[in-house]
Amino acid sequence: MLPVSNPSSPEHLLKKSRTPDTSTAIDRKNSFNSLNSVGNRSSYITASRSHCTWLIISLLSLQLILFLTLRSIPFPHRHIPENFPSPVAVATTTATVISAASSNPPLSSSSDERCDSGRVFVYDMPKIFNEVILQQCDNLNPWSSRCDALSNDGFGQEATSLSNVIPKDLVQSWFWTDQFVTEIIFHNRILNHRCRTLDPVSATAFYIPFYAGLAVGQYLWSNYAAADRDRHCKMMTQWVKDQPYWNRSNGWDHFITMGRITWDFRRSKDEDWGSNCIYIPGMRNITRLLIERNSWDHFDVGVPYPTGFHPRTDSDVVNWQDFVRNRRRETLFCFAGAPRAGIVNDFRGLLLRHCEESRGKCRTVDCTVGKCSNGSSAILETFLGSDFCLQPRGDSFTRRSIFDCMLAGSIPVFFWRRSAYMQYQWFLPDKPDSYSVFIDRNGIKNGTTSIKEVLGRYSKEDVRKMRERVIDLIPNLVYAKSPNGLETFKDAFDVAIDGVFRRFKEQENWYKWR
Repeated sequence: MLPVSNPSSPEHLLKKSRTPDTSTAIDRKNSFNSLNSVGNRSSYITASRSHCTWLIISLLSLQLILFLTLRSIPFPHRHIPENFPSPVAVATTTATVISAASSNPPLSSSSDERCDSGRVFVYDMPKIFNEVILQQCDNLNPWSSRCDALSNDGFGQEATSLSNVIPKDLVQSWFWTDQFVTEIIFHNRILNHRCRTLDPVSATAFYIPFYAGLAVGQYLWSNYAAADRDRHCKMMTQWVKDQPYWNRSNGWDHFITMGRITWDFRRSKDEDWGSNCIYIPGMRNITRLLIERNSWDHFDVGVPYPTGFHPRTDSDVVNWQDFVRNRRRETLFCFAGAPRAGIVNDFRGLLLRHCEESRGKCRTVDCTVGKCSNGSSAILETFLGSDFCLQPRGDSFTRRSIFDCMLAGSIPVFFWRRSAYMQYQWFLPDKPDSYSVFIDRNGIKNGTTSIKEVLGRYSKEDVRKMRERVIDLIPNLVYAKSPNGLETFKDAFDVAIDGVFRRFKEQENWYKWR
């Protein structure tokens, strides 16, 4: 456990961030916490020694004379524009992750019809909760630096090697994006959201820009104690609970992005995996946006894993949809993955055997030793060339491959309902069979079901209709590159924020924990 006295410890940095000085006065101008650092300056005067009384009287007299003189001088009125402060920028030589927002982003007003659903106030938190974490990108996991993965506003390095796979005019919209970066993407976008407000009184929702997933990620391996894994989240909940607008609702109108699966934040015992962040007092009422949710927790909301495609404009979306729609697909189904060594009756191993026995109807990509981490040209080409893609559960119920598959216009085949149907209700249609196929895994395990036979029963027209539905969903499943989003399409961020506003309106009268 890191000692509190350690100058680089989270507690020390948080304490330092609360020390009022010229720089923090600017950095904290939207933070209610900064109000506590002001005042009590008159203590000098009362503490002065009696032999200095004559000096104090002289100074007060001089101030009175100046005040009376200045009152008689007319000054022109100065108009101060209502501009947002620039978002936090990461001062690192290896990666610049938080993009600078527009100097004049759109400010919501009472006449803005687009903000009828509500307005969002973004807490200006101490940098220990976001920027400092990014500055430590070299140390966020024990194996290698994360700086490249977190660069380009969290989108990662440009995927220029895909130029021989995708249309050349779309190469600039493709990146090697890490699957655990939604915290950065959401923070950048919400700072530029058209319905962001600087007035917390008018806010419908309060956003907490804490990078919970990145913070805990560095403590998940090696011999770190439970206290190390919980430290950042405990500090965050205490800071938020000290803000006056938390008390207005006990947190039910607050929300946060947590860039990992929910199980990484649900540790019950100290010796178990992950942090206990979700179980910390104060987190109960906060709506949590996660790439995998607990299907039985109302406050968990599943959002799409980031893929490599981040369109800059509506035109990028339309061009990509046309590309995958007209792609020639020569394989019935495919599977990108690797068997789990040492697991008896490993389901992925069964799927690989089904592919091998399908005599050219199935194509595989061997993902052994992390070869498929965050996408690859081999995976993309395989999905682009197949009608269906097999999507078993990953290390948990979901996997990023679901969204890589659908992005390529391939129809996902699920074996667990919790892999998608009970995860991403805000993003996927109510009728699962309109865009996907479900096969009972027990039939695969006992040998009574053939994947090739099940998928072969779909006619060409059935496949065309399902693929068209998948292609229609693409805008809602990707995160746009533009800090202001797309022109007319709603991307995954827009869908998530609309859902948050809708949820807060609905639960205002019926779902509050006391």
